[in-house]
Amino acid sequence: MRRQRAPVAIFSLAFLDIISCAFGAVVMLILLANNGDDGTFNDSSQITTIIQAITSAKSSIGELRQAQSDKLEQLKQMQADSASNRDNADALTADIARAKNNVQQLTDAASGLEQTMIERERAATQEGNAKERDAEVGGIPVDSEYVIFIIDTSGSMGRIWQNVLQTVSEVLNNHPRVKGFQVMSDNGVYLLSATKGRWRKDTPQQRASVLKAMRSWSASSSSSPLEGIEVALRTYAQKTDSLALYIFGDDYTGGSYDKSVARVNQLNTNKRTGKKVARIHGIGFISGNRPIAKFSTFMREVARQNNGTFMALAK
Repeated sequence: MRRQRAPVAIFSLAFLDIISCAFGAVVMLILLANNGDDGTFNDSSQITTIIQAITSAKSSIGELRQAQSDKLEQLKQMQADSASNRDNADALTADIARAKNNVQQLTDAASGLEQTMIERERAATQEGNAKERDAEVGGIPVDSEYVIFIIDTSGSMGRIWQNVLQTVSEVLNNHPRVKGFQVMSDNGVYLLSATKGRWRKDTPQQRASVLKAMRSWSASSSSSPLEGIEVALRTYAQKTDSLALYIFGDDYTGGSYDKSVARVNQLNTNKRTGKKVARIHGIGFISGNRPIAKFSTFMREVARQNNGTFMALAK
C-alpha cells in the first residue's frame, strides 16, 4: 500500500507571515513615538516654518514671473516705438530729399531763365553780328538735306501720339530736299534697329514704314533728350554737312539747364572750324494739363545757340 503524506499547513504559514509583519509595524511605531518625544522629527514649529518658507518661495516665484512678463511687455513696446521712430525718420528723410530736389529744379530753372536773359541782352547790344531770326515768328528753316527726329516716348506723349505722327510727316513734307532721315527716342534708341547708323531714304514707302512702326513704338524714355542728341551727333555728324535735329517732347527731367546746354554746344561744334555741325530745332507738345515750361526753357536756349528754332504746338 502507498503511504499517504501529511497535508501541508498552508494557512498556518500565512498566519505566521502576518504576525511577523504586524510585529515589525509595532516596533516601528514605538521607535517613531520615541523619536517624536525627543523633538527630532515631530517639531510642529519647524514644519510650520518650512511650510511658510515654501509658500514664500512660491510667492516670490510668482512675483518674479510677473515682473519678467512686465519687462517683456515693456521691451515689445520699446521695439514697436523704435520701429515707428525709424519709419518716421525714413519718411522725413524722403521728404527732405524731395524738397532738395524741388529746390534744385527751381534753381536750375531760374539759372536757365537768367542765362537766357543775359544772352538776349548781349545779342541786342552787339552790332555787326549776323541777324538773328525771331524764334517765335520766323518759323523753322528747311534747308537741311538730312533730318533726325529725337522723340520723347514717355506715357504723357503717348496720349497725343497721333499729333506726333502728323508733325513728323509735316516736317518731312516741308523739307524740299531730304536725302535721308532717321528716328530715335530721347534715350538714343532707334525706332528700327535694322538701319542703325545708316540713313533711311526719303521715299513714300520708307515714310509709310516708319510711321507704321511709330504707331506701336514703346521705347523707354527719361524725358531728357541729351542722350539722344549725343548719339545722333556722334553717329551722323561726320556723314553730312547739312544736318537738322528735331527734338520732340513735352517735359524735361534732366539736370542743370546750363550744364546740359553747354554739353549740347560742345557736341555740336566742329573742333577744327568752330562752326555748328547741325541745326537743332525743338517742338514742344502740350499733353493734357501738363505745363511744358521746363522743356521750353531748355530747348528754346538749345535751339537759339545751335541755329535752330523752338516752336510750341497748341493742343
